[in-house]
Amino acid sequence: MKLLEGKVSIITGAARGIGAAIALKLAEQGSDIAFTYVSDSSAEKAAALETQLSALGVKAKAYKSNAGDFAQCEIFVNEVLKEFGKIDVCVNNAGISKDNLLLRMNAEQWDEVMDINLKSVFNMTKQVIRPMMKAKSGSIINMSSIIGIRGNAGQSSYAASKAGIIGFSKSVAHELGSRNIRCNAIAPGFIETDMTHYLKEGAASEEFLKKIPLGRFGKAEEVANTTLFLASDMSSYITGQVISVCGGLNI
Repeated sequence: MKLLEGKVSIITGAARGIGAAIALKLAEQGSDIAFTYVSDSSAEKAAALETQLSALGVKAKAYKSNAGDFAQCEIFVNEVLKEFGKIDVCVNNAGISKDNLLLRMNAEQWDEVMDINLKSVFNMTKQVIRPMMKAKSGSIINMSSIIGIRGNAGQSSYAASKAGIIGFSKSVAHELGSRNIRCNAIAPGFIETDMTHYLKEGAASEEFLKKIPLGRFGKAEEVANTTLFLASDMSSYITGQVISVCGGLNI
């Protein structure tokens, strides 16, 4: 018996990187998958992932939807409920960074990061809790970051959005625990993806590695493994927690 047999999982921002790794990991364990992508440039990757997921023997569908837009989230979740019948797991993974020193940051840059990283988590959680409450079951997994715990120069907007996710997740865990709905956050460290390839170059790479007790960058699959744990009944007594997948960077 697979860990997520018969479950339906939705994942935002899953056309590539950590989101795609999560989709594949949950599908390998039997979950049907509905996932979002936001730009036309990601459509080809989304279609390829949909094919990969279907080949694993699960139902899979890609939706073009902006998690930072409340109305689009409402439409997306309603379509998933119509197509898949239920939602057992919600992984709020969509995110961007617009790094800049605070002195140089403008309001538009700040707002864009907040909309995509933090408001998206509210948008999606707001939509999925009603069907989860009806089912008296559910797991909500929000992607924070080690930067939301430690902060980082030049990343005040990103850090604030990811720290906000932690407070939000703990509050939702308090509110929905009596309905058997769990809400946890994952705080990845430096994970090898398209977004972080620049961290591996030159002297900067050596400096980053010195700060990581395990001495290496993480892999997207390692974040996906943690997501699988939180999505499955293996973590049935865990809620309101932040699990750092960072090679010890937070200690």
